[in-house]
Amino acid sequence: MQHRWLLTLVLCAPVLAWAGDDEAKFALGKRLFIGGAVPACAVCHTLKDAGSEGAIGPVLDELQPDAARVAQALRTGLGAMPAYGEKLTEVQIDALAYYVSRASGATR
Repeated sequence: MQHRWLLTLVLCAPVLAWAGDDEAKFALGKRLFIGGAVPACAVCHTLKDAGSEGAIGPVLDELQPDAARVAQALRTGLGAMPAYGEKLTEVQIDALAYYVSRASGATR
């Protein structure tokens, strides 16, 4: 039983770390957006904060998607957008979704 508790703590630690460190989460998401994800989100999407001017996907500053919407699109893909569910960890998906939602000015 003690091993299960320890395993749960180890698996949840990265997610719990985000709770008090929004700046680190935002910074990781931005790095992934600009070039850490392959292909990079910045290749297809326009997002002022990232300095990107992609013309294939929607302009994220106009769309202003919430984090849940971005995370779902990252996991499963959407239209021409590839799925990143097998390429990125859940922590990376969470950070990238957080970054896009905050940088685009999502109010939801």
